[in-house]
Amino acid sequence: MTGHEVVGAVLVDRQRVLLCHRRRDRAWYPDVWDLPGGHVEPGESPRAALGRECHEELGIDVLEAAVMNQVGDGGVTLSVFLVTRWLGKPVNRALAEHDAVRWFAAGDLDELDLADDQYRPVLRDVLVGTGQDSAPRSSKW
Repeated sequence: MTGHEVVGAVLVDRQRVLLCHRRRDRAWYPDVWDLPGGHVEPGESPRAALGRECHEELGIDVLEAAVMNQVGDGGVTLSVFLVTRWLGKPVNRALAEHDAVRWFAAGDLDELDLADDQYRPVLRDVLVGTGQDSAPRSSKW
């Protein structure tokens, strides 16, 4: 990959997805709900960045994650991972970045201001395709 790389995590539990609310004073994407994640550091793989970002932002250790999609736009590549198993209880550990972390069901998504409108159908598809005993359907970003 060339250019700037970022990762995002779609954490799914009991047909709900975890989103982080970005603080109003953030320079980029203020006052919106976003996926946990962040920048891939030099020499770091996207998967390693996902683990580091989830630990830093949510205090969890990722056990199972699969790449859902990878999109590039204007020199930025976003790798989105579906995270279905982790250790720990997700909490907001990035207080300078987020002012809330909450779980949402598919029916809640229409009411949210999201960092990217493309999140809504993808998250809904993942949530509709998941159950407590079923694997998520693959989604296109």
